[in-house]
Amino acid sequence: MKVAIMGAGIAGLSCAITLEKQGITPTIFEKRNKVGDRFINAESMFSILDRPIKDNLSYISENYNINLKPIDEINKLSIHSKNEIGNIEEKIGYTNIRGRHENSYENQLAKQIKCNINFNSNYEYEELCKNFDYVVLATGDGEYASHLGNYRCDLTCTIRGVTVEGEFITSNPHIWFNYDIIPKGYAWLIPFSEKEANLSIAYPDYPDNIKLNINDMWDRFYSLACKDSDQNFKITDKFEITRYMMGICDKPKFDNTYFVGNCFGTISPGLGFGQFSSILTGVYAAYDICKMGCYQELTKPLFENYNNSLVLRKFLENLTNDQLDFHIKNLDRKVISKLVDKLCETNNSSIDILKLSTPVMKLWNEYKEFKGQKIQ
Repeated sequence: MKVAIMGAGIAGLSCAITLEKQGITPTIFEKRNKVGDRFINAESMFSILDRPIKDNLSYISENYNINLKPIDEINKLSIHSKNEIGNIEEKIGYTNIRGRHENSYENQLAKQIKCNINFNSNYEYEELCKNFDYVVLATGDGEYASHLGNYRCDLTCTIRGVTVEGEFITSNPHIWFNYDIIPKGYAWLIPFSEKEANLSIAYPDYPDNIKLNINDMWDRFYSLACKDSDQNFKITDKFEITRYMMGICDKPKFDNTYFVGNCFGTISPGLGFGQFSSILTGVYAAYDICKMGCYQELTKPLFENYNNSLVLRKFLENLTNDQLDFHIKNLDRKVISKLVDKLCETNNSSIDILKLSTPVMKLWNEYKEFKGQKIQ
């Protein structure tokens, strides 16, 4: 059996690890010159968004023997709005490094495979289809799925990020919602050591946002982040991604072609996370190839989670700064705090917060849409 994997990211490598455990040696094609050959950035896995699974890393280790070491376990998430700061103080997930860093998830996964990776590959999908029994598309974006007419793009986003030096608590990432500075978007700070962190902004490319000057937006947010952190950060590296497609494939599989990772559509529109789903798509594709499961059935919960996350994004976009202030201020009130802590208890709660809250958020979104139509 000949299996080609296009892409040596976390989805493609997870697929390769799983295939090898079943005695199949895939051939991996990677257009870059090494694993993780991109900018360094920090990301998060929030187990609370993937219920009923209670601990993402333990789950993939115990069920699929894929082992990853995070930067730290998150025990405090600080959320900033225009005038308020609220905290979720509970173990809700993990932070990790991506990209060319030696401890990135890509490099950790690469150490768990035996097969060779063909770097600087110029092979295209059409060629691989002719020479392999199965092709796994794990190229890191929706381009191939879109090219094959198998992709629903819900929005595109612009992201600008930097590595900053300062003093950080690795178990305490921060997120900002301030629509005066970043309309309909958000920003985050995720430490990947006590001295370095990733500081980024992300916003949708809606018509009104396209008119904005990203440099002005960045300068205003950077000043705010320094002020809120009471530090003068030193920038040591930077990156920018423009018009990045955020969407999901229509079908997870065409004949003997599998769409995994961001080719599948694993980035959550709500808050931009997707690493856990990327790993699962890689594993599930390998299961289907090995006749151990049905890819279409295995990925159904991932489709549901994506669509729920899209509702979350629209809900957040429909809030005003005053409404964001109200919700975030309430995070630190005793009754709300206890409720949040109960829902976030990693070891004891299997409540799917995103799924349960989706109907309420849908009603709010429909109300805002109806109200907007009446005004027009």
